[in-house]
Amino acid sequence: MTHDVIVVLAALGVAGQVLAAVLLLLGLAWAAGARSAGDALRRTIEGYELWLAFLVSAVATGGSLFFSEIAHFTPCELCWFQRICMYPLSIVTLLAALANDRRPARYLLPLPLVGAGVSVYHLLVENGVVGQTKACLISAPGGCGVKWINQFGYMTIPTLALTAFALCFAFLLLAGLPPGTVEPR
Repeated sequence: MTHDVIVVLAALGVAGQVLAAVLLLLGLAWAAGARSAGDALRRTIEGYELWLAFLVSAVATGGSLFFSEIAHFTPCELCWFQRICMYPLSIVTLLAALANDRRPARYLLPLPLVGAGVSVYHLLVENGVVGQTKACLISAPGGCGVKWINQFGYMTIPTLALTAFALCFAFLLLAGLPPGTVEPR
Protein backbone atom coordinates (compact mmCIF):
# COMPACT_ATOMS: atom_id res chain seq x y z
CA MET A 1 0.00 0.00 0.00
CA THR A 2 2.79 2.45 0.89
CA HIS A 3 4.39 2.10 -2.53
CA ASP A 4 1.04 2.66 -4.27
CA VAL A 5 0.41 5.86 -2.29
CA ILE A 6 3.92 7.09 -3.08
CA VAL A 7 3.31 6.50 -6.80
CA VAL A 8 -0.03 8.35 -6.62
CA LEU A 9 1.58 11.30 -4.80
CA ALA A 10 4.40 11.35 -7.36
CA ALA A 11 1.88 11.27 -10.23
CA LEU A 12 0.00 14.17 -8.59
CA GLY A 13 3.36 15.96 -8.39
CA VAL A 14 3.93 15.50 -12.12
CA ALA A 15 0.39 16.75 -12.85
CA GLY A 16 1.08 19.72 -10.57
CA GLN A 17 4.29 20.47 -12.44
CA VAL A 18 2.45 20.45 -15.75
CA LEU A 19 -0.17 22.81 -14.30
CA ALA A 20 2.55 25.06 -12.85
CA ALA A 21 4.29 25.18 -16.24
CA VAL A 22 1.03 26.10 -17.99
CA LEU A 23 0.34 28.82 -15.41
CA LEU A 24 3.87 30.17 -15.84
CA LEU A 25 3.59 30.23 -19.63
CA LEU A 26 0.19 31.93 -19.47
CA GLY A 27 1.57 34.47 -17.00
CA LEU A 28 4.57 35.22 -19.21
CA ALA A 29 2.36 35.53 -22.30
CA TRP A 30 -0.03 37.79 -20.37
CA ALA A 31 2.88 39.99 -19.22
CA ALA A 32 4.15 40.17 -22.81
CA GLY A 33 0.80 41.48 -24.01
CA ALA A 34 -0.92 38.29 -25.21
CA ARG A 35 -3.69 38.52 -22.66
CA SER A 36 -6.57 36.50 -24.10
CA ALA A 37 -5.54 33.05 -22.78
CA GLY A 38 -4.53 34.45 -19.38
CA ASP A 39 -7.77 36.41 -19.12
CA ALA A 40 -9.77 33.30 -20.03
CA LEU A 41 -8.00 31.32 -17.31
CA ARG A 42 -8.57 34.12 -14.81
CA ARG A 43 -12.30 34.23 -15.62
CA THR A 44 -12.50 30.43 -15.34
CA ILE A 45 -10.97 30.13 -11.88
CA GLU A 46 -11.99 33.50 -10.44
CA GLY A 47 -13.49 32.92 -7.03
CA TYR A 48 -11.90 29.48 -6.69
CA GLU A 49 -8.26 30.49 -6.24
CA LEU A 50 -8.30 30.08 -2.46
CA TRP A 51 -10.02 26.71 -2.80
CA LEU A 52 -7.34 25.61 -5.26
CA ALA A 53 -4.58 26.80 -2.91
CA PHE A 54 -6.31 24.92 -0.09
CA LEU A 55 -6.56 21.76 -2.19
CA VAL A 56 -2.86 21.84 -3.08
CA SER A 57 -1.72 22.66 0.46
CA ALA A 58 -4.04 20.05 2.00
CA VAL A 59 -2.71 17.31 -0.31
CA ALA A 60 0.87 18.41 0.45
CA THR A 61 0.17 18.43 4.19
CA GLY A 62 -1.50 15.03 4.01
CA GLY A 63 1.37 13.71 1.91
CA SER A 64 4.00 14.89 4.36
CA LEU A 65 2.07 13.34 7.25
CA PHE A 66 1.77 10.11 5.27
CA PHE A 67 5.52 10.03 4.68
CA SER A 68 6.35 10.48 8.36
CA GLU A 69 3.48 8.74 10.15
CA ILE A 70 2.60 5.84 7.83
CA ALA A 71 5.69 5.27 5.67
CA HIS A 72 7.89 6.06 8.72
CA PHE A 73 10.31 8.33 6.82
CA THR A 74 12.04 10.49 9.42
CA PRO A 75 11.67 14.17 8.47
CA CYS A 76 15.02 15.94 8.27
CA GLU A 77 15.76 19.48 9.40
CA LEU A 78 14.88 20.97 6.00
CA CYS A 79 11.66 18.95 5.79
CA TRP A 80 10.55 20.54 9.05
CA PHE A 81 11.18 24.03 7.70
CA GLN A 82 9.12 23.19 4.61
CA ARG A 83 6.33 21.87 6.83
CA ILE A 84 6.41 25.09 8.85
CA CYS A 85 5.59 26.94 5.63
CA MET A 86 3.01 24.46 4.26
CA TYR A 87 0.86 23.48 7.24
CA PRO A 88 -0.47 26.99 7.99
CA LEU A 89 -1.38 27.40 4.31
CA SER A 90 -3.78 24.47 4.49
CA ILE A 91 -5.57 25.94 7.51
CA VAL A 92 -5.66 29.63 6.58
CA THR A 93 -6.60 29.10 2.92
CA LEU A 94 -9.51 26.90 4.05
CA LEU A 95 -10.73 29.54 6.49
CA ALA A 96 -10.33 32.32 3.93
CA ALA A 97 -12.11 30.27 1.23
CA LEU A 98 -14.98 29.42 3.57
CA ALA A 99 -15.39 33.11 4.41
CA ASN A 100 -14.88 34.09 0.75
CA ASP A 101 -12.26 36.55 2.01
CA ARG A 102 -9.55 37.16 -0.57
CA ARG A 103 -7.64 39.68 1.57
CA PRO A 104 -5.43 37.12 3.39
CA ALA A 105 -4.04 35.90 0.05
CA ARG A 106 -1.45 38.65 -0.24
CA TYR A 107 -0.34 38.16 3.37
CA LEU A 108 0.11 34.43 2.82
CA LEU A 109 2.39 34.86 -0.21
CA PRO A 110 5.62 34.81 1.87
CA LEU A 111 4.88 31.27 3.10
CA PRO A 112 5.08 29.51 -0.29
CA LEU A 113 7.91 31.80 -1.34
CA VAL A 114 10.07 30.92 1.68
CA GLY A 115 9.00 27.27 1.47
CA ALA A 116 10.02 27.13 -2.19
CA GLY A 117 13.41 28.59 -1.28
CA VAL A 118 13.93 25.90 1.36
CA SER A 119 12.81 23.25 -1.15
CA VAL A 120 15.36 24.46 -3.71
CA TYR A 121 18.08 24.41 -1.05
CA HIS A 122 16.94 20.92 0.01
CA LEU A 123 17.19 19.75 -3.61
CA LEU A 124 20.72 21.14 -3.80
CA VAL A 125 21.68 19.25 -0.63
CA GLU A 126 19.92 16.11 -1.81
CA ASN A 127 21.83 16.14 -5.10
CA GLY A 128 25.21 16.88 -3.51
CA VAL A 129 25.56 20.40 -4.94
CA VAL A 130 25.63 21.88 -1.43
CA GLY A 131 27.07 20.10 1.59
CA GLN A 132 24.88 19.10 4.50
CA THR A 133 25.10 20.97 7.78
CA LYS A 134 25.65 19.16 11.06
CA ALA A 135 22.01 19.87 11.93
CA CYS A 136 21.00 17.94 8.80
CA LEU A 137 23.23 15.02 9.68
CA ILE A 138 21.80 14.63 13.17
CA SER A 139 18.17 15.39 12.32
CA ALA A 140 17.42 12.20 10.38
CA PRO A 141 19.16 8.95 9.45
CA GLY A 142 21.48 9.92 6.59
CA GLY A 143 20.63 13.59 6.98
CA CYS A 144 18.93 15.87 4.48
CA GLY A 145 20.59 14.21 1.49
CA VAL A 146 18.56 10.99 1.73
CA LYS A 147 16.16 10.43 -1.15
CA TRP A 148 13.35 8.63 0.66
CA ILE A 149 11.49 8.38 -2.62
CA ASN A 150 12.71 8.74 -6.19
CA GLN A 151 9.82 8.18 -8.58
CA PHE A 152 10.15 8.70 -12.31
CA GLY A 153 13.88 9.35 -11.85
CA TYR A 154 13.48 12.79 -10.29
CA MET A 155 10.38 13.04 -8.10
CA THR A 156 11.66 13.29 -4.53
CA ILE A 157 10.01 14.73 -1.44
CA PRO A 158 11.58 18.22 -1.86
CA THR A 159 10.50 18.18 -5.53
CA LEU A 160 6.94 17.48 -4.43
CA ALA A 161 7.14 20.29 -1.88
CA LEU A 162 8.55 22.74 -4.44
CA THR A 163 5.72 21.88 -6.84
CA ALA A 164 3.11 22.47 -4.14
CA PHE A 165 4.70 25.76 -3.08
CA ALA A 166 4.80 26.99 -6.70
CA LEU A 167 1.12 26.17 -7.22
CA CYS A 168 0.10 27.73 -3.90
CA PHE A 169 2.05 30.88 -4.77
CA ALA A 170 0.36 31.12 -8.19
CA PHE A 171 -3.15 30.60 -6.80
CA LEU A 172 -2.59 33.05 -3.92
CA LEU A 173 -1.18 35.60 -6.36
CA LEU A 174 -4.32 35.25 -8.50
CA ALA A 175 -6.54 35.42 -5.41
CA GLY A 176 -4.82 38.61 -4.32
CA LEU A 177 -5.74 40.40 -7.54
CA PRO A 178 -8.77 42.61 -7.23
CA PRO A 179 -11.91 40.91 -8.60
CA GLY A 180 -12.82 41.95 -12.10
CA THR A 181 -9.26 42.86 -13.13
CA VAL A 182 -9.87 40.97 -16.36
CA GLU A 183 -11.76 42.53 -19.22
CA PRO A 184 -15.14 40.77 -19.63
CA ARG A 185 -15.89 39.00 -22.89
